[in-house]
Amino acid sequence: MLKAGHAVALLTICLLVIGVLMVNSTELRVGLETTQVTHQSVFFGPPAIHATLAIGALTIACFLPISRLAGLSGWMAPAPWLLGLGILLLLSAWLPGVGRAMNNSHRWVEFAGIQFQASETIKWALPVFVAWLATRRSIDVTRFMKGSFPILVLIALICGTIAVEDLGTAVLVASVSTLVLVAAGARILHLILLLPFALGGLVAAIVVEPYRVQRVFTYLDPYQDPEGSGWHIIQSFKAISGGGLLGRGLGAGEQKFDLVSDTTDFIFSIICEELGLLGAALIASAFLVLLFCGLSIMNDRRLDSCPPDSGGGDLGSFLRLMGFAVLLTLGLQAVFNMLVTTGLIPTKGIALPLISRGGTGWILTAFFLGLLPAIERSAEALQHDTREDPSGPESASTLEAGVS
Repeated sequence: MLKAGHAVALLTICLLVIGVLMVNSTELRVGLETTQVTHQSVFFGPPAIHATLAIGALTIACFLPISRLAGLSGWMAPAPWLLGLGILLLLSAWLPGVGRAMNNSHRWVEFAGIQFQASETIKWALPVFVAWLATRRSIDVTRFMKGSFPILVLIALICGTIAVEDLGTAVLVASVSTLVLVAAGARILHLILLLPFALGGLVAAIVVEPYRVQRVFTYLDPYQDPEGSGWHIIQSFKAISGGGLLGRGLGAGEQKFDLVSDTTDFIFSIICEELGLLGAALIASAFLVLLFCGLSIMNDRRLDSCPPDSGGGDLGSFLRLMGFAVLLTLGLQAVFNMLVTTGLIPTKGIALPLISRGGTGWILTAFFLGLLPAIERSAEALQHDTREDPSGPESASTLEAGVS
């Protein structure tokens, strides 16, 4: 019987393969030698290389001793270090010689010739850090001033910094981090009391940038300026409707000639055009099955028997919340992208995970999804140790001996 962790890994690889296929299909230009897709470009081009690296990251994450790493406390705890790295990269986008501006936006960082979006790391790091913080014995998230409020302030400060250049990612990260806090036990009433301030901040972030205001008006009526601000979403509508049930076929899409972000933000439109409604439904189903398998890992009751970490935190709860944060980030990002391409929410610069063209995005997404099978392995090791010594509680070192 296929284990849930194995299914997560296989589905991640399948989505990466589909991503390589669709990026190359979208880039196909008949009769233009400089953009022709060849066997060499498919198997040895940047998308294939990035997918290979992502599969490598997935494999490494699957075999990490996740209980040992998650159980470290104090200055050795990985979650605060991961958040610190994310903040450092985020601020580096404004540093001369390191930050790279594209489309009048400082979203990119370049080190040693490697260029990536600065917010990609913190997109995963902040929700994981919130999960870690919420499971510390010294913090009671059911209380407001000494529990959930300081965490919400941290979320607001970091997401406010992201929103300066990338409002879509800021909304995604804030949503995931807040939902993780709710899952940890924070009272919804406390969040409702702060909701007006959150909405006020969102409105302010939109109003201060004219192009964001224009996106809202375009969302309300894209046909008011069909040759200008409404152009992309109208082309997306044409691509989706033109694909029909079975699609035009790989490489035969027509709207990719008119969509600037055809391999990134609007690749789902090209999927609908070339693979049809059936192909798009199959890809959406793959995401749903992946999420379902991940949730089954989170619901594993064997995690309840995890010993406390070295700092007295609830290790089992942290592993659950960390997995929940990973699944939420993947799921909400996919939903946001599909809603944008179908015109159900205003346009945001959010890619379809594991499919839209991306290097760092693919690698980080695959790595964090690989933590789910690692969590399942920890639960299995715990069950094995319980059978070996049913008379007493397991120590952290015994558990990790089984995991490693």
